[in-house]
Amino acid sequence: MTSLDKPTPTTDQDGPTAGQDGPVADQDARAAKEVTEAALFEAFGGLRGMVETVLPGLLFVTIFTINKDLHISAIAALAVSLVLVAVRLIRRDTVKHAFSGVFGVAFGVVFAMMTGNAKDFYLPGMLYTLGLALAYIITTIAGVPLIGLILGPVFKENLSWRTRNPGRKKAYAKASWAWGLILLGKCAILFPMYWWADTTKFGWVLVALKIPPFLLAVYLTWMFLAKAPPPIDVFAEMEAEERAEKERKAAAAAARQSNPEA
Repeated sequence: MTSLDKPTPTTDQDGPTAGQDGPVADQDARAAKEVTEAALFEAFGGLRGMVETVLPGLLFVTIFTINKDLHISAIAALAVSLVLVAVRLIRRDTVKHAFSGVFGVAFGVVFAMMTGNAKDFYLPGMLYTLGLALAYIITTIAGVPLIGLILGPVFKENLSWRTRNPGRKKAYAKASWAWGLILLGKCAILFPMYWWADTTKFGWVLVALKIPPFLLAVYLTWMFLAKAPPPIDVFAEMEAEERAEKERKAAAAAARQSNPEA
């Protein structure tokens, strides 16, 4: 029986390994929560990622509130995004969150400059949020929840959760529903305000809604995954298979050398 064929431990669909002693189960649960926290921190950028998400929009609305100058506000927002990327490059940190922020700000600047409407600075981000909300919901209905596609490689399980870990797939589905509905709720607030609210009020509400919905979605994801069965480390399985194959080949070669006439 290969490692890929080995059955996984008997688990409750939403709980730790069945049949374990209390202290052992508690220790495993704490370890699972710590791994989940670290993975979520890596996937979503942590505190710095939140700062990089909020700061350009905050700077834009602050400057626009003071002087009502679209050009200065847009240039300042784009400049701070570029500075954040430069800092990450200098420190040789992961730049994906900072780069995504630059692209979002750049699109916002282009939209606002083209239309002359400062509210259009926020429009690309709003459309992205709406599209992301629909993606979470549609992929969950299709049986491949988006949050699982995002976090699977982080947990080194890839897509093993789809067929080999039903409890984990269920947790990913719950988390994806949470993300989708939370982002849809955010859109339900912002899109009407885009049409009737003035730019300053709209900008401050949008900035205020950057972090709380995100933190709620991350917290719910953490709760669902912390109660789910542990991930199946497919990378470790492949490495074990490779080692076993090398050992078989080495044993076969040794056998041929010891018995050349066989």
